[in-house]
Parts: sequence; C-alpha cells; structure tokens
Amino acid sequence: MTETMTKTMMFLFVVCAAVFAGQTQAAEYKIDPTHSFVEFRIQHLGYSWMYGRFNDVQGEFSYDAAAPESSKIAVAIDTTSLDTNHAERDKHLKGDDFLEVNKFATATFTSTGFKADGDQVIMTGVLDFHGVKKTIEIPVTKVGEGDDPWGGYRAGFHGTYTMTRADFGVDYELGPASTTVELQLSIEGVRQ
Repeated sequence: MTETMTKTMMFLFVVCAAVFAGQTQAAEYKIDPTHSFVEFRIQHLGYSWMYGRFNDVQGEFSYDAAAPESSKIAVAIDTTSLDTNHAERDKHLKGDDFLEVNKFATATFTSTGFKADGDQVIMTGVLDFHGVKKTIEIPVTKVGEGDDPWGGYRAGFHGTYTMTRADFGVDYELGPASTTVELQLSIEGVRQ
C-alpha cells in the first residue's frame, strides 16, 4: 500500500481521535494491526447470530483533545481476510453472492468530520465498500491511552456501525432478519 493510499484510506472501524483528554497537541498514530479488530455479526435466519471478522486492518489517525474537529482517520481493510471460522462459509461470503473480493479486495473509511456528543464523538466519513461510496456516521468512544511496556504510547477507541447490506450492493437474499450487519470497530494505535 502506498503512502498516499494509506493517508486517504480509513475503515471502520473506527477510531476517533477527538474528544479525549491527555494530549494537548495533535499526535499521529499508526494503527496496530495485531491489537485492532473489525468484527461483524449478522442474524442467521432470525434464530441466532453468525460472527466473523476481518483479520487485516491498517491505517493511521491523529487527534488533538484541544481541537477535536481537526482529528483525522484513515483505515483500510483487506476484505480477503474475512474469517468466520468456517472455510466453506468464508469462500461463499468472499464470492460473487456477497463481497466479490476478486473485484473489491479493499474497503476504506476516510473521516470528514468529528462532533462531540457527551462522552462520545460522532465521526463522519466516507465508507468505500463493495464499490459503493457512502457518507456514514459512527459513534465512537475512547477506551484508553497511555504508555505501553515497550516504550511506546498507545490510544484505543471503539465504535459500532450498523450497515444495511443492500445500500452497498450486497443484496443476496438471507431473509428479513438479515438485512443489516453490525460492525464492531476496536482500534488501537501507536503514537509515532
């Protein structure tokens, strides 16, 4: 992934660098892919939940508690890294009926704004998923920040977004209970 591509991409997941105490000037963070998760769940026939995740999440963010409106996030998700712990189901979900990862191997989210709302921030941005670009809002809360045991400084955030599948061209019939997918975005970054 090129530097320009990384700076313009941002998913899910996710991260909000806005409302948070601790930093008095803008700081740049690189997303730690081993401690960041984009998980999803969807109802299976209305009887139970099916869970999965994307194993490859990359990107960067910045935030300044004194000026949260200037925060920025860019996330890229490798859709080929989809994992539901069942090889045949993963193959079907990656295929033409759903994600078409041979055509749309990357999903991105690029922030366009932040607005404080109590203890959370509403992050606005453009989600580019399955070839469709759509402006969305994600409520995000800060999980924590501080020094890590390896001499670095980390910050983590969590957000949830409910996606209507048909809005992004994923309209394979799964029944009325499965028209939406809930995305859980847990992002941890290392200050650069």
